[in-house]
Amino acid sequence: MKITRIDTIVSSRYPNLFWLHLHTDNGLVGLGETQTGPETVASYIHETVAAYLLGQDPRAIEKHYRTLSTRTIHRSMGAETRGLSAVDIALWDLFGQSVDLPIYACMGGPVRNDIRIYNTCAGYGYNVYRGKHVGVSFDESWGVGEHEGPYEDLAKWQNNDQAGQLAHELLEQNITAMKIWPFDQFADATDGQHITPWEIEEGLRPFRQVREAVGMEMEIAVEMHSRWNLQSAIRIVEALEEIRPMWIEDPITMDNPEALAELARHTSVPVTASETLSTRFAFRQLLEQGAARIVMLDPGWAGGLSESRRIAALAETYHRPVAPHDCTGPVVYTAGTHLCLATPNAMIQEGVRAYYGGWYQDVTTNLPPVADGRVTAPDGPGLGISLSEEFLSREDVVIRTSSL
Repeated sequence: MKITRIDTIVSSRYPNLFWLHLHTDNGLVGLGETQTGPETVASYIHETVAAYLLGQDPRAIEKHYRTLSTRTIHRSMGAETRGLSAVDIALWDLFGQSVDLPIYACMGGPVRNDIRIYNTCAGYGYNVYRGKHVGVSFDESWGVGEHEGPYEDLAKWQNNDQAGQLAHELLEQNITAMKIWPFDQFADATDGQHITPWEIEEGLRPFRQVREAVGMEMEIAVEMHSRWNLQSAIRIVEALEEIRPMWIEDPITMDNPEALAELARHTSVPVTASETLSTRFAFRQLLEQGAARIVMLDPGWAGGLSESRRIAALAETYHRPVAPHDCTGPVVYTAGTHLCLATPNAMIQEGVRAYYGGWYQDVTTNLPPVADGRVTAPDGPGLGISLSEEFLSREDVVIRTSSL
């Protein structure tokens, strides 16, 4: 079996997303995905990856990862690493299809049949229908109020003081953990250099609403999107102690493990980091410093499933759990679910019900089933999903090809 054609797929409707098809001479097609800068990633694929990968046997996954990684800026999350991540996911998809097994089985799993899912309380348009523009405030990409439906969860906790009601809704689906980011709205004023006592109290309000409504039945994760300097982040985290969050995520930028470790020493709340890192080398620094008690990785950014497995194994040596990230796209969400089923120290899988109950269904087939607050991999070999033919034939989709 050899790779005969590489298709890169971008859509003006979903300007942050990049998809990849690896075609083989026996008719199998592997699917990969990453997010951010799709046109730049596509250029990397056709200018660099195609010259190497065309004509190769896709089942030599480790060989291809090591060869391509030496042609990237290896320890950064640039377009090359994002492109390599998408290629690696597609190679695992092809491997599973070639042996008629799901990816988690190819990884030696399952160690579990399903895993608990938490709900990132975004909405239908959050970070989906706009590109990422430099200098644009965070809330301008949230898409609040632009779409209607039962899962417009961001508006519920951010605008309408319905965080408690939202917690009730999630518990009705047996989803017992949720994630919100109510401090982000205050970061733009000072570029994260200072937060006032009033702003801290306002940020605490939705957390208190959840506790008043459902008590400790709901775990609450705090997303901070690396918006704050160290002293401001410490003030926020100390104020959150009363809430007893599940974790505090990316409170500062991930460029200083020592500073993150200092923050971690100021609180009993677990620090989670970070989907913004790629390769095991960056995660090693966090773990050696004791900066993260929960390791969050994104298979579409970290280096694909191959590198995600290595990061998870590294985390296990420090007795740290892993929690795959997804607030990006359906393929990475599915890849993360496979990883969780095959990874002993997987803790929980991220999901966005506005996504898997909304636009994910417009793009792909056979999504991971969610039931009773848990998610499992879809039926079928490899990833078990594909891009729908209807999506691929739309006018807003552009497919660029390199072939033998």
